[in-house]
Amino acid sequence: MLLGVSLRFRSGRRDCFHSRHNRRLLHAVNTKDVQSLLHSREAPFLFHKTIAMGKRPNVAVIGAGLSGLRCTDILIQNGARVTLFEARNRVGGRVHQEKIHTHLIDMGPNWIHGTGKNPIAAIAEATETVLEDFEGNQALISSDGKAIDDDLASRISGVLWTTIEKAFEYSNTYKDTIPPDRSLLDFFREQVEKTNLSATEKELCVESCRLWGAYVGDPIERQSLKFFCLEECIDGNNFFVASTYKNVLKHISKTALQRADIRFNQPIVNITSESRKDMRSPGKVTLTTASGETFQFDEVVVTCPLGWLKRNKQAFTPELPPRLNQAIDSISYGRLEKVYVTFPRAFWHAGTETATATNGSNLKYSSFENPTFAQFLNPDYTEHPNGILWNQECISLAALPSSCAHPTLLFYTFGPCSTYIVSKLADIDPSSKEYYAFLNNFLHPFYSRLYGYSETSPDCKPLAFTATQWQNDPYAGNGSYCNFQVGLTQGDRDIEVLRAGLGAGRGVWFAGEHTAPFVALGTTTGAYWSGERAAGQICNLYGLGRLGIGLERDDSLPSATPKGHL
Repeated sequence: MLLGVSLRFRSGRRDCFHSRHNRRLLHAVNTKDVQSLLHSREAPFLFHKTIAMGKRPNVAVIGAGLSGLRCTDILIQNGARVTLFEARNRVGGRVHQEKIHTHLIDMGPNWIHGTGKNPIAAIAEATETVLEDFEGNQALISSDGKAIDDDLASRISGVLWTTIEKAFEYSNTYKDTIPPDRSLLDFFREQVEKTNLSATEKELCVESCRLWGAYVGDPIERQSLKFFCLEECIDGNNFFVASTYKNVLKHISKTALQRADIRFNQPIVNITSESRKDMRSPGKVTLTTASGETFQFDEVVVTCPLGWLKRNKQAFTPELPPRLNQAIDSISYGRLEKVYVTFPRAFWHAGTETATATNGSNLKYSSFENPTFAQFLNPDYTEHPNGILWNQECISLAALPSSCAHPTLLFYTFGPCSTYIVSKLADIDPSSKEYYAFLNNFLHPFYSRLYGYSETSPDCKPLAFTATQWQNDPYAGNGSYCNFQVGLTQGDRDIEVLRAGLGAGRGVWFAGEHTAPFVALGTTTGAYWSGERAAGQICNLYGLGRLGIGLERDDSLPSATPKGHL
């Protein structure tokens, strides 16, 4: 959901779960899994004030993304000394902005998922960040390149969102008995068959539902139905961050930038920890940087992405416990990427010069003529690699509030398609003609199907392209954010084990979107909360204060209260 990444980069766009009452998700927790790692979600209270009062811990935080920044903030507020190691030359991690032409854009997360008691939404309001509750028109383009009329598109959308809601409820209710190999696509097909749609309409529904892959970062035939409930977000609307995350990041990073000892361009290659002889003594953890420097700390918080953990388990000395290794291997890491393309004008919106010159308004296709979203089902009208679904989804940034709007389309791509794109871009200079030509060849078949397009109009010629390449970025873990794929048998318990990290016993704590409360996994909110949790655990251990620490979040999920029979 993070990144974007974010840190969900996720493209979830509306809340199907208004007016739900949360209740605690009930599941049988194998306490041995967590107790063997010495630290569970409630464990800070077990170690409360066990280390001598007055000891000011010397803490290292690895990673200056939202999780690391929030962790640093809380630790400093409560008197700890903090050294923040960051492999890049900037803070923010996957929360990062660049410019396309003259327009500022988010390369990582675009959304705030759920506004109910969401600290990121509160920070956005405090920093006058402009948000947009996208509920606009959706254009649906069939595999032959033709627009689907509003009535049929609306019916298909209705089936999609109703089925997603049912899938969340079904996953939450029957998680313990759903076979691990059953996918979200399997569930979609079963539900669509129960409708009274025609065979053609059913096929369109199944093809349209595949674009849910832009939410989880991989094709939905790989999405576990058993643990689909872990993809749920906080109640409330999903807001697009229209003015980018820039001010939110500035707010969250303020304390770290002003008061922490930040070591930029310092990747950590080894984390050596010793077992505490007793719980009254500080830990002893030694970090080694890529340049060979070593530093010793009482406690270390590892906020590196899940993808980094997967590729760097050997960085921990002694090796991680088998159950923690298993959890790292079991949870999947998504492949959501984005491509922005900007034009002189938003020709795809009726009312612009190009659009009104093309043809008159048609109420039957009003969504097509003024789209906020456009979905392109797997196309027959363009060549693409064999065996790779080439369906695409884009958002019109011209539909943002006037202070933020610009004539740019944001395409979300995922799974094998995104992997193919970033592999081709890996060695191409973004300022080169080759870069422009490759991305234009990729996207031209899609944007040229939009309303108002004219091959001869200068308004329809792209000014610039910008694409993310998170899968080529080792510090992003070579991907976007955690997800839950078929074959997974203990997804919820795996997350609990990741949260536990090595804990108080070895002085190594884990944070990051992959350790968040279930309702915020893969989101910026989850990253923020996880950093706060890890800092709170250390504050508890040393008998420090709890300044800035909110209420403990449980693992309640909105769909834990079923709305009806499935």
